[in-house]
Amino acid sequence: MMRWRNILLQYCFLLITCLLTALEAVPIDIDKTKVQNIHPVESAKIEPPDTGLYYDEYLKQVIDVLETDKHFREKLQKADIEEIKSGRLSKELDLVSHHVRTKLDELKRQEVGRLRMLIKAKLDSLQDIGMDHQALLKQFDHLNHLNPDKFESTDLDMLIKAATSDLEHYDKTRHEEFKKYEMMKEHERREYLKTLNEEKRKEEESKFEEMKKKHENHPKVNHPGSKDQLKEVWEETDGLDPNDFDPKTFFKLHDVNSDGFLDEQELEALFTKELEKVYDPKNEEDDMVEMEEERLRMREHVMNEVDTNKDRLVTLEEFLKATEKKEFLEPDSWETLDQQQFFTEEELKEYENIIALQESELKKKADELQKQKEELQRQHDQLEAQKLEYHQVIQQMEQKKLQQGIPPSGPAGELKFEPHI
Repeated sequence: MMRWRNILLQYCFLLITCLLTALEAVPIDIDKTKVQNIHPVESAKIEPPDTGLYYDEYLKQVIDVLETDKHFREKLQKADIEEIKSGRLSKELDLVSHHVRTKLDELKRQEVGRLRMLIKAKLDSLQDIGMDHQALLKQFDHLNHLNPDKFESTDLDMLIKAATSDLEHYDKTRHEEFKKYEMMKEHERREYLKTLNEEKRKEEESKFEEMKKKHENHPKVNHPGSKDQLKEVWEETDGLDPNDFDPKTFFKLHDVNSDGFLDEQELEALFTKELEKVYDPKNEEDDMVEMEEERLRMREHVMNEVDTNKDRLVTLEEFLKATEKKEFLEPDSWETLDQQQFFTEEELKEYENIIALQESELKKKADELQKQKEELQRQHDQLEAQKLEYHQVIQQMEQKKLQQGIPPSGPAGELKFEPHI
């Protein structure tokens, strides 16, 4: 029942472990080497991970609604990746029930409304007026902006293609963000050193080198996806005899949702033991952001080696073929992040120039805002002074009238008469 969902959504890195029904978990307290004969005894729903896309919630809601249509679900079960990616499957939307189409129409109207609010907020922040909101909607390519009220086959096609394209670049974007993170960390360290005297600076430099060496002093990290690495998981995580290691049983044990595939999250879970050799959240010298980058690199490496059809899912057949390769038995040593250089001095200098430019722009805006504040304060003070002057003139006029025996005036200039008792 889950093959279609994995093809559609796992290819796009999303809703990877959701099932149409509750997922069945393999019990931990039994002989796992006989997992193929085990009947599941416990169910647990696994929440889909956030894809990181700005239309993540819309995407999940559309899939949830489509699930409820029996005809569409049956078509998806039989579909392959090319049918989904090419858009042929989207034509089946014309055959879904009226109730489902109505729900999809409402979801699209809500999404268009949300995007319009985002555009308005952005324009308001830039103080732009007279812009064509409909034209600006063209920048969002996950829905058909020309028909904001109806969810059509075109919308499903655009949604699948946009998610596929965006998420294919997701890992690359994460690597770029990590590089910026490391450069910012080094930039801040150097800027801090500039504030210290020579003695304190030497102490900080010495402490930095000491922490660096301490971090690098860790046990050998097995090559991700190698026999040594998987056997260590088999022994230490699964609690099984390393002499009984069997790739087929290992695959079934770690196919957590029993859908016949190892998805990216299930693969990443296999690297936890290796990562724990290098990173400990209790240690000051260990950076948990770097740990997640290391996990990503391990997963990418194994996918590149094992996932032969590049659908971002590892089948049992692909897994078993990988265990027959020489690299599985005799892998090269794995270089951890502490053995690599993330950026060059030229790249750091260029990044610092960008930061300096951004800081300059922010300072310029801050100065402009300060001037506006001062101008508004000056105008406020001027109005207060005029108001005070006006009240003083009124008081002086009233005093003169009293001296001349003329009754005082009211707020609108009417005469005030004192009643005679």
